[in-house]
Amino acid sequence: MLSLSECVSLHLKCNVVFSQDQCTKASVSTCDDCIKSGPACAWCQELNFTKPGEQEAVRCDTRTVLLGKGCLETNIVSPRSNHKKDKDRPLSGGQHQKDPVQIQPQEITLELRPGHPFTFEFKFQRAEGYPVDLYYLMDLSYSMGDDLKNVKNLGIQLLNKLKSITGHARIGFGSFVDKTLLPFTDTNEEKLKKPCPPKEKDCQPAFGFQHVLNLTEDAELFTTMVSKQNISGNLDTPEGSLDAIMQAVTCVDQIGWGNSTRLLVLATDAGFHMAGDGKLAGILEPNKETCQLDGNMYSKSNIWDYPSVGQIARKLEKQNIQPIFAVTENVADELSKLIPKSAVGVLSADSSNVVNLIVEAYNKLSSSVIMTHDVLPEDITVKYASDCETGDKKETCNGVTIGKKVTFNITVKAESCIDTKSFNIGPMGFRERLKVNVKTRCKCECDNRMSLHEHCNNRGSVICGTCRCQGGFLGQRCECSLGEKDEATLKAQCRKDNGTECEGRGECECGVCKCHLTEGGQYYYGSHCECDNEHCEKYQNKLCGGNGNCRCGVCECFEDFEGSACQCRKSNDACTTSGSDCHGRGKCVCNQCVCMREYKGPKCEKCHTCQLPCQKSGSCIECLAFGTGSFAKNCSKSCSHLQHEMNEKLINNDCRVKDHEGCWMFFSMTEKDGFDKYSVKILKERECPEGPNVAAIVGGSLAAVALIGFLLLLIIKGFIYVKDLKEWRNFEKEKQRSQWGDNPLFQKATTTVANPAFTGDS
Repeated sequence: MLSLSECVSLHLKCNVVFSQDQCTKASVSTCDDCIKSGPACAWCQELNFTKPGEQEAVRCDTRTVLLGKGCLETNIVSPRSNHKKDKDRPLSGGQHQKDPVQIQPQEITLELRPGHPFTFEFKFQRAEGYPVDLYYLMDLSYSMGDDLKNVKNLGIQLLNKLKSITGHARIGFGSFVDKTLLPFTDTNEEKLKKPCPPKEKDCQPAFGFQHVLNLTEDAELFTTMVSKQNISGNLDTPEGSLDAIMQAVTCVDQIGWGNSTRLLVLATDAGFHMAGDGKLAGILEPNKETCQLDGNMYSKSNIWDYPSVGQIARKLEKQNIQPIFAVTENVADELSKLIPKSAVGVLSADSSNVVNLIVEAYNKLSSSVIMTHDVLPEDITVKYASDCETGDKKETCNGVTIGKKVTFNITVKAESCIDTKSFNIGPMGFRERLKVNVKTRCKCECDNRMSLHEHCNNRGSVICGTCRCQGGFLGQRCECSLGEKDEATLKAQCRKDNGTECEGRGECECGVCKCHLTEGGQYYYGSHCECDNEHCEKYQNKLCGGNGNCRCGVCECFEDFEGSACQCRKSNDACTTSGSDCHGRGKCVCNQCVCMREYKGPKCEKCHTCQLPCQKSGSCIECLAFGTGSFAKNCSKSCSHLQHEMNEKLINNDCRVKDHEGCWMFFSMTEKDGFDKYSVKILKERECPEGPNVAAIVGGSLAAVALIGFLLLLIIKGFIYVKDLKEWRNFEKEKQRSQWGDNPLFQKATTTVANPAFTGDS
């Protein structure tokens, strides 16, 4: 059985289908033009393949079509995609080696036909003893005090664990807190020097990020350097984790990252500030993603904003650094969800489980193989497919143990012709990379090259079956001599309105267009080959509907047919109504009514949204029926659209309108053919309101005035009576309250005189 690479190089189907069914030809006159037209296009280089008058573009088609036209297989030119392995060192396997090889091949050159995908095999096998670099990045804010005590003693233990797995391991250390600006850190001078609570004796000044120890195999040096570290502090809960990660990733030389598996352990118990938070402290300059260590301290901490998670993810991938987030449970998964191929572990309250956490994360990361690539050159695409059954995605394999070989089928496609480009492919988290060089095959490599051949009238050479004429000669077979005219003048005579030469349908020979054959075997015609009889409008998949002849792109219909594609019979039978076609509300096209306005129906007989113009017709009804109103003087002219008749009774009382005297006029309207034309039936009698009764109005007015006067008198009289009654009652009350007695100054009479004339009778 053929290998995949052999199958591809021979252009067989195998597991990948390369062939396409069509060759879309644009402006094709040479073999190179044909090859660039599409991956399925091929060129026939036989000398006499074209017939007289045929354009050279007929040489360009699919391999199947060319064979069907009689072109020999040996004369078909169709460059294939192929590849060459420039570096192909064998895999190291599971054996322990100083410089293990985990990918194969290491460099490859692809020669691609544009638009033609090419697939090759890429193998990966984890080698035993592959070195590991681990940089421990620790949060030294005050809440991490207990954790620091444990980290000071983990160097030897952690290195021994890693060396037991990989054989070669190095460890480094860095620490971070946050930017030393408000509101992140208390900027009081004393607080900057000692940001910890007063009870904390060992406290270092506030800082953003500091690199403490380069990557080293010396575990005791790690212990010594870390033991010198003290806790620090800040104000808010989130820390400057992203600032620290960016420096740890970009400062490759300062930290000493090697050609190994690179691990970055982030230990923190809090969340992180992200891009944009720097504005809280007046920092507007974005992070520049470069190393800015000055004496092992991050010098741009208070000048550059925090980086974004996207920036961190890109830098980690570019440097092949795999992050391990050793965080407390409240912030677990916050970063790992956003950064590919990262692991997260829940840190205990005092970081006592950090060694086991790192080992578990390393085993998880190293057993997961994720294929990735650099930024691809323009017009190049890459796809992956693996033989791994455990992967969630086509570019991923999980559970890859040491010594297990994994094969990826990598498909590369160039969409267009490009200069030589290169990019790298490899498993994420490993330094080894496959360098892919891409070239495109956009030139015909014909073996049919002959100089001054008789096929070209001994005036030109044959290249890929076509003539390339010497100076002073033109034509498909170099049959035209320029003479006194230059080539540009002759070619200009073949252009209509400075357009394409012979409209792209012929060859310009000595200033005259010699038209090519059409696809149907006929010839284009016209002074510039602008006409043909095959490209007219179709109806029911027939040229001119089968009811006419195509002449220079226009249908000439037979006597009984009409329409742009001769699709209609000349008949109005289906449109005819009693008075006119389509009730005068549309046009009869192809024996069908095309209605206007809002009329519908087969013959435009209905308008569901139209309403009778009763109010608008009021003035005309008044002048037509009763000779009064605003149209009385020119009634016949203004109301010619209405045909009326007077009736004693109306069955349908559709409309009711007042005339200028206020009388109600009653009438019905029936629409006639055409627009705004009606037949009107008008009721002879109008309903007018009766005149007013003057005597009753005057008498009633006088009676009302008298009644109002009488009522006013009664009201006044009542008011006076009530007032007098009130005063009388007050007098009676005062009278009852008075007490009458003898006046001490009063003396009775001492002499009494009797009247002799008084008898006592009244």
